[in-house]
Amino acid sequence: MQEFGSIFVIGGWILLVIFTGILVKYIANEKKEISRKIVHIGIGPVVPLAWSLGIAKDTAIITALLITIGLFINNQYKFISAFENVARKSWGTIAYGISITTLLILLWPEHPAAANAGILTMAFGDGLAGLIGAELKTNSWIVFGQTKSIAGTATMFISTCIVLLIVSNISSTDINFLQVILISSIASSLEQLGPFGIDNISVPIGTAYSWLFFVGN
Repeated sequence: MQEFGSIFVIGGWILLVIFTGILVKYIANEKKEISRKIVHIGIGPVVPLAWSLGIAKDTAIITALLITIGLFINNQYKFISAFENVARKSWGTIAYGISITTLLILLWPEHPAAANAGILTMAFGDGLAGLIGAELKTNSWIVFGQTKSIAGTATMFISTCIVLLIVSNISSTDINFLQVILISSIASSLEQLGPFGIDNISVPIGTAYSWLFFVGN
């Protein structure tokens, strides 16, 4: 019964994020990327929420897998366009679901801090980098057909630093300045290489395992 209640809470959060993304899409229709980024950022906290609620590994994996299948179907048929209204061809939303499922399989519940560091870096770091990088006009460059900028990359790096410090504090894990810089640099570098949205896999998994390597748990 407690497990059912926890799933209900997580499902409610996901529905709230989706509803907000759809609402913003119609309010700010001229800025279509915003609604997708709201969903992108909003889904990230599902993992620490599952952690705090004590969701069992099997339940977490099955839930993440079902969501990933739903994202794949939506990518093909665009039932909820707020997920896919990006101008370029991208498998990013599906990759996002795959990365969450993969980290749950590999790291849950033995290394929840590492899993959270990876997912939240993807959610907030990459999500905010896309928004701020598009709004602030700074020097930019092209990597595998994607435009990257000083503003976006700096946002990714700073956001990752903040995420790592928050995860460290919540999990009571010691992390020093050099470790934060190293992991944030790795995450920011991986975010540069994201054709077709594959950075939604490389960034969270790379960040999680960098956390394990440098921090140790």
